[in-house]
Amino acid sequence: MQNVAQRNTAKKNSAQKTQAPLIDYLLRLGDTALVLGQRHAQLCGKAPALEEEMALMNVGLDLFGQARNWLSYAAELMVAEGDDSQANIDADQLAFRRDAQDFRNLLLVEQPNGDFADTMGRQFLFDAWHVHLLDGLAESSDPRIAEVAAKSLKEATYHLRRSSEWVIRLGDGTKESHARMQRALDNLWQFTGELVQFDEIDQAMFEAGIAPDPETLVSRWKATVDEVLKEATLVRPSYDAWMYTGGKVGHHTEHLGFLLAEMQYLPRTYPDATVW
Repeated sequence: MQNVAQRNTAKKNSAQKTQAPLIDYLLRLGDTALVLGQRHAQLCGKAPALEEEMALMNVGLDLFGQARNWLSYAAELMVAEGDDSQANIDADQLAFRRDAQDFRNLLLVEQPNGDFADTMGRQFLFDAWHVHLLDGLAESSDPRIAEVAAKSLKEATYHLRRSSEWVIRLGDGTKESHARMQRALDNLWQFTGELVQFDEIDQAMFEAGIAPDPETLVSRWKATVDEVLKEATLVRPSYDAWMYTGGKVGHHTEHLGFLLAEMQYLPRTYPDATVW
């Protein structure tokens, strides 16, 4: 009986080691979509025109939907691991009950909205990476990931088309709009390093056939960025410039704490509240 118990424990520990990188990867996907969606939510009533406000809110809702899909899958895997402390965890708890250091989102998406050039510059740099990532994930060996990615890719393709058009319109527009767009690009560029720098989690997902080849993703992102910035008559900062990193392992800028304080206020203040 003891040997059987030991074998079962060993199998459980082995499964946990296998699932841990996948859970971390799903949290990165979900947290990134969630945080950027919340940034869009903050623009409700503040967009420069009604049509743009509706577009921004729709993009935000798309991102919230993607976040729920990724975080729900992560929560299911956590529950399946059998840890009693995570027996009742779900997507809502992952979104509203974790502190900033537990989030795994990219630093780029937590940057403040700023003016419209900042908002669209941040969105474009993210979209140019996101659409290629989802395109690769749609071919994932994990059926659940492939399904979510295929659906999300349709949304991300629209997001990229829209953000690209705005970057070009502002960059190749008036002297003032060009200056604002260039300034936004210069300020945001230092947070793009995480898009093209990969660690052991990314490598493990690639080797398992779950995520796309990191090198292919880098080259496709750069090609999209170069094409759009050239048409926008904007000067691209160097790919070798110094970059902030750490978001994927829980090291964030001061902006995330304020964003989470706003987003998590009600669930933390009234933890037992339910929707009637």
